[in-house]
Amino acid sequence: MKAKNSKETKGNPELIEALNAIEKEKDISKDILIEAIENSLLAACKDQFGKSDNIRVFLDDVTGEFHVYQDKEVVEEVEDENLQMSLTEAEARYGVKELGEVVSIEVTPKNFGRISAQKAKQVVVQKIREEERKVLFDQYYTKERDIITGTVQRYNGGSYTVNLGKVDTILTEAEQVRTERFQSHEKIKLYVTEVRDTTRGPRITVSRTHPEFVKRLFEAEVAEIQSGVVEIKSVSREPGSRSKIAVYSSNPDVDPVGACVGVNGIRVNTVVDELRGEKIDIVEWNEDPTIFIEHALSPSRVLSVTVNPEERTAAVIVPDYQLSLAIGREGQNARLAARLTGYKIDIKSETQSLEG
Repeated sequence: MKAKNSKETKGNPELIEALNAIEKEKDISKDILIEAIENSLLAACKDQFGKSDNIRVFLDDVTGEFHVYQDKEVVEEVEDENLQMSLTEAEARYGVKELGEVVSIEVTPKNFGRISAQKAKQVVVQKIREEERKVLFDQYYTKERDIITGTVQRYNGGSYTVNLGKVDTILTEAEQVRTERFQSHEKIKLYVTEVRDTTRGPRITVSRTHPEFVKRLFEAEVAEIQSGVVEIKSVSREPGSRSKIAVYSSNPDVDPVGACVGVNGIRVNTVVDELRGEKIDIVEWNEDPTIFIEHALSPSRVLSVTVNPEERTAAVIVPDYQLSLAIGREGQNARLAARLTGYKIDIKSETQSLEG
C-alpha cells in the first residue's frame, strides 16, 4: 500500500495530552480512545464520500494530526471510480506500474481539523462514560450469586433503597423477609441474584429470601466448606421462619454437621443472627434416599422409610408421639424435608400404618 499526496494538517497536541491524562487518571487505554475517535470520524466521512469501505481516518498519536485516506485498487479497466484507479493514471500520477496494487490517496477535507476536534471531544466524553460503566459492571458482575454488603438509604413504597458503594440497588418487597425491618444507615447483607448492564450503569437485583443466601452465609463462616472438605448439597427455606441444609464431608474424619454448627454453636449462631433469628436445621446428606429422608425429617424420630425412586415418592412411618413433630407446625417440617430431598413424602404414625 502506498500513501500518496500527503497534505499538511494542523496538529492538535492538546488532544494527545488530554488522552494521555485520561489514560493515567481513568485507566482507559489511549489506543481505545483513538480508535473510537477514528471510527466516529470515519462514519462522518462516509456520509461525504459515500458508503464505500475504502475510506480510512488516521489520528497521529504524537502530533494529534488527523488524516483521511481513500484506498483505490489499480486495475486495467475502471468499473467503480470510488474503489478503483486505472493503471495508466496510477503510473502517470504515482509511478505505480503493477495491477492489483492499492494506492492510498489523502482526501482530508478542508476545516477537518476543527470539525474533528469537536467530534473527538464528544467521542472521548462518551467513551469515558462507556468505559467507566463497563468497569463498574465488571466489578459488580463478579458478585453475581454471591453476598454483598450495603447501607440502607431509605424506605419507600414497600422497598428499601440500598447503597452498595458506587451504585444503589432496590430490595423489593418480594425479596424481603416478611418479619425483617431495617433502619436508615443500617448495614445489611444481600444475595445478588443478577447483574445486568444498562445504559445507566449496572442494574443489580438482590434478595434476602433466596435459599442460596443461607448457603453463602455458611460458606463465609465454615472453613471446611471454603477448603472443599464439606459441601452443602441442598437447601430448603421458608424465609424468616426455618431453613434446612444438607451437608456432606468427603473426609470421614470430619463431621459435616459439627463443622457447620461450630464450637458451642458459634458458626450456626452467626448465620442465625444475620437471618434475624430464622431457625436452621443442619442434616447429613446421604446418597441413599432412604437414609437422607430420615435425616431430613430431623428432629423427629423415624421408624421406616420406603422410597419409589422412579416416582420420587417416599412413605415414612414414625412413632405415634412423633407424628406432629415430623409433620411440623402447619406441615412445615415435612414440606422443607420434601424440598431438601426432592421426594414427595407421605408421613404416617405407627398406628395409622397398621390401620391402613
